[in-house]
Amino acid sequence: MPRWKALPDELDPQVGEFAGQLRRLVDRSGLSVSAVADRTGYSKTSWDRYLNGRLLAPKGAVIALAEVTGTNPVHLTTMWELAERAWSRSEMRHDMTMEAIRISQARAALGEFGPPPGTGGRGATATSGVAGPAGVAPVVPSQPTSATAPGADGAVGAPRGGSSGEGSRERSQNGRAARAPEPPVTSAEGSAGASAAQRQATAGGPPDEGRPSGRDTSDGARRRRPLLMFLAGVVGALAVIAVAFFLTGGDGTKAAGAPRPSATAPSPAPDLPAGVKCAGAGCTGKDPENMGCGGTLAKTSTSVTVGTTLVEVRYSKTCGAAWARVTRAAQGDTVTVSAAGAARQTGSVAAAGDTDAYTPMVSVADGAAAKACVTLTSGQEGCTK
Repeated sequence: MPRWKALPDELDPQVGEFAGQLRRLVDRSGLSVSAVADRTGYSKTSWDRYLNGRLLAPKGAVIALAEVTGTNPVHLTTMWELAERAWSRSEMRHDMTMEAIRISQARAALGEFGPPPGTGGRGATATSGVAGPAGVAPVVPSQPTSATAPGADGAVGAPRGGSSGEGSRERSQNGRAARAPEPPVTSAEGSAGASAAQRQATAGGPPDEGRPSGRDTSDGARRRRPLLMFLAGVVGALAVIAVAFFLTGGDGTKAAGAPRPSATAPSPAPDLPAGVKCAGAGCTGKDPENMGCGGTLAKTSTSVTVGTTLVEVRYSKTCGAAWARVTRAAQGDTVTVSAAGAARQTGSVAAAGDTDAYTPMVSVADGAAAKACVTLTSGQEGCTK
C-alpha cells in the first residue's frame, strides 16, 4: 500500500509540485507524519492536509520542516511563494465561478414570475397629457389655435376678420388695456388692433399703469440677493467664532484650528515578523497556526504526562500568547488552557486516528502564567503546574 494518497485532480500544477516536494523531504528524512508534527509544532492533522494537497502549508510550517529535514529554507520558501500565488489564483477562479452560478440561479428564479399582470407582455401605453410609466415619455396635448383660443374672460374669440370695434375694445380691456380709448373702427381695423395688442403682450410690452411689471420684480430680487448672501455669510462667521471659543474654553493662546489629541487614539501595532498576524490580547481565542505563532516561534514552558498522553503549555514570546497541546492522545480526549484574566480555551481530538490536538491561544506575559489540563475518555485527568 503506497504511503501517500494521490493528489486531487483539480489541484493547480504549481501547488501539486510543491506538495510533492514536501513529501520527498519527509520521505528522505525517514520521519513519520506524527514525528514531523511533534518536531515542527504543527499538528498531525494539519500536516496530513499539507502533504495531501488539501491545504497550502503556511510559511512558518515550511521553514520548520526545512530545519527538521536539514534543507536550505531559502530554496524551499521560493517554491512556497510560487505555490502561494497559484493557490490564490485558484481560489479567485473558484469564487468567480460560484458568483456566476449564483447570478444564473437568481436570473432563472426571477424569470419564473413572467411579465407584470395586466400588461399582456406589451409595453405601457402613454395617456395624453399624463406622465406615463418609467421609460415612456409623456404626451403633451395639442394646443388650441388662435382662431378658437378662449379670451381672458373664457369666451371663444370671434373668427379672424369678423370682429367688430366693440369686440376689439372688449378684448383690449380684459387683456392689456390701451393707454387711451380708441374710437370705433371697422371690422378690419378691429382685427388689426387686436393682433397688434397680442404681439405687444407676447413681446413683453410696456406694463399697465399702477401695476409693477415682471422685469421690475426680477430686478428687485437680483438687487436683494447680494444683501441676503452677505447677511448669511456674517451669521456663518459668527457661528464659527462661537464654536471655536467654546472648544478652546476662551483661552486665546490656543489656536482655533489646532488639532486636539484624541483620548482614545489606538496605540501603534508592534512590529511583527513576516507571517505573524497578532500579538498580546489580539491573539486570545485565535488559532496559533493560522496566526503564525507556532513552529520555531514557540517553545514548551511546562509539561506533564497523564497516562500515556503528553500535555504541554506552548508559549510564543513574539505573539505574547500561550496554548495547550496534547500528543499520544485518543479520540474524545479534551485539553484546556487557562490564565489569569483570560477566558479558558478548549480543544479536543475529534477525528478517529488522530493522536494530537491543541487549543486556541490566551494572552500571557510568560509561559509560566498559563496552565494546561487534560481529561481523557477513561476519566483520568491531569494538569501542568
